[in-house]
Amino acid sequence: MSVGQSTAAELVHNIFDLQRALRAVTAASMKFSELGPAHTGVLFFIGEGGPLRASTLAARLGIGPSALSRQLADLEQFGFVVRSPDPLDGRACLLSLSPQGRACLAETYERRAETLREILSDWTEHEAEAASLSVQHLTTALRSAGPQVDGTTPAPSSASHSTGDDGRSHLDPASEISKEDR
Repeated sequence: MSVGQSTAAELVHNIFDLQRALRAVTAASMKFSELGPAHTGVLFFIGEGGPLRASTLAARLGIGPSALSRQLADLEQFGFVVRSPDPLDGRACLLSLSPQGRACLAETYERRAETLREILSDWTEHEAEAASLSVQHLTTALRSAGPQVDGTTPAPSSASHSTGDDGRSHLDPASEISKEDR
């Protein structure tokens, strides 16, 4: 049975409302970090999928390579991101997190989890787990329907999970349709 138009419209509204609320909470917690939201977003994406090319990262972030270059330069200067030669193409390089970058990302996750834990102090564990599963399910559906870096749309798959450079569980890149060499 498919989702009704009014339910889909309400869900879109709620997603954007959630995004705005998350941005507000995240901005409030940024006072503990030297990094701005753009830098932190770049760290998250490298942590989830690294090592990866800058062009792949820019496409995933939905920005151009020139917009990404400043954040990468800053993150390299902080010692959070390192470049290494791409073994498949000597002209290209791969981006990954340094140990300091992984530590910064882990600290950011921990701080955000603690902030959310405080915000949800009147929720039960069951309510939080149900919300997490719903968000995961929605994210999977959106990713499977969205265009890939190469412009193709992936076929639904039963993707396996792996642990990213950030220490969290993520979809195994090998189980997804390849967008670019990783």
